[in-house]
Amino acid sequence: MFQRTLSAAVILLSLLCGSSLASASATKLAPTPPMGWNSWDAYGLTIDETDYRANTTVLAGLKQYGWEYSVIDEGWYMQDPFADKVETRKYVWDANGILIPVTSRFPSAANGAGFKPLADWVHAQGLKFGIHIVRGIPRGVVDQNLPIAGSSFHAADAADKDSPCPWDEGNWGVRDNAAGQAYYDSMLKLYASWGLDYIKVDCISDHPYRPSEIRQIAEAIKKTGRPILLSLSPGPTQLDHAAEVAKYAQMWRISDDHWDVWSAAHKPGEGEFPFGVRDAFDRLAEWAPLVKPGAWPDEDMLPEGSLTPHPGWGDPRQSRYTQDEQRTEFTLWAISRSPLILGTNLSKLDDFTRSLITNKDVLGINQRSIESGQGLMPLKDGKTDSFPQRYWYARTRSHQYLAVFNLQDEPSTSDLPWMVFHLEDKPHAVFDIWNQKRIPRAKTLHVVLAPHGCALFRVE
Repeated sequence: MFQRTLSAAVILLSLLCGSSLASASATKLAPTPPMGWNSWDAYGLTIDETDYRANTTVLAGLKQYGWEYSVIDEGWYMQDPFADKVETRKYVWDANGILIPVTSRFPSAANGAGFKPLADWVHAQGLKFGIHIVRGIPRGVVDQNLPIAGSSFHAADAADKDSPCPWDEGNWGVRDNAAGQAYYDSMLKLYASWGLDYIKVDCISDHPYRPSEIRQIAEAIKKTGRPILLSLSPGPTQLDHAAEVAKYAQMWRISDDHWDVWSAAHKPGEGEFPFGVRDAFDRLAEWAPLVKPGAWPDEDMLPEGSLTPHPGWGDPRQSRYTQDEQRTEFTLWAISRSPLILGTNLSKLDDFTRSLITNKDVLGINQRSIESGQGLMPLKDGKTDSFPQRYWYARTRSHQYLAVFNLQDEPSTSDLPWMVFHLEDKPHAVFDIWNQKRIPRAKTLHVVLAPHGCALFRVE
């Protein structure tokens, strides 16, 4: 009798714990890969309120597909974003040294309102509001030694002049001390009061990696009491930092800036900018085992469609991708469960890009997969680089999905055993998602692909 009672109690406790865990998971920040839009790929430093509202209005029309965050990238605090020096760009900050929006570019920020009126408008569209910062404290603020709000400290107490951002001359680093924490606390307190939902912090995840500032920013967010998603940039975040960044952030970049190139020739010692689609396959495969709710390795924004009028890299243009390359990029990001952050100028959204970003089947793979990874591949010389195709699989609670990618510069034809995708070695039928047609049961998967093309299937 005692044993039965004990067993019943254990079962009840398990059910209660399971219910609690499910509830906690449901309330976790970023339980699925974040989806949204960021201004950098189309506007660089130059985004203003008119253009931001225009893009956000289009994004609101895509809300039914899961698109949620509308993010103003770098430059919103610069009076002259076209200037070539920090001094002539003229950063704007408040009396406590916190960057604030330039009112000539963001009129609703006048009279000390900051981004609150704009964030309120974004929320009224059913979306979430985000901004970008470079980690640290503006050098001009340190020169003036401004007071840090809510503390007895001043800017010079917080500044770490031994750790500036090596590729952005605007800021000094922030010390790992009480003054440094107070500075970040005051920053996030102000930004949270605006209604911030997402903050992308640059020059912190790699070159250099700044774990102390990651921790300080995460602690400052926690103190606000507001659920603000923390995105770290740029990459490549190192795999041996995975546990630490996942402790504090919901997204972190796993490559340097990704742009609309298939592959770039990177010389040893010169970094990996720009990072192309071809380069992303093995990088995503390395990080795939670490993907989990609330912690998303980020392969960067999707530079698709119109990259105008002032992209963050290169001349104004329609994305250099062929349609096959664009579909390959979107499919790879989706099935690997990378965050989906659009870089296109949404006010000039073309029909083909719209067809990709509104495909509910593909978006569902990204948002609902419970398992995802690279399929089995034979190796040549022990390297996957020498193999001309890549295979990915994903599983939701109701379906299994398969993707085949052609990395070659010429067409490919393959008859693939199902075991490549971790399926039983027996005939299967599939549904071709991009071409919307059923393929009858067969002993192998027959796939014909264009150069740099892909195919995506749902197992029936």
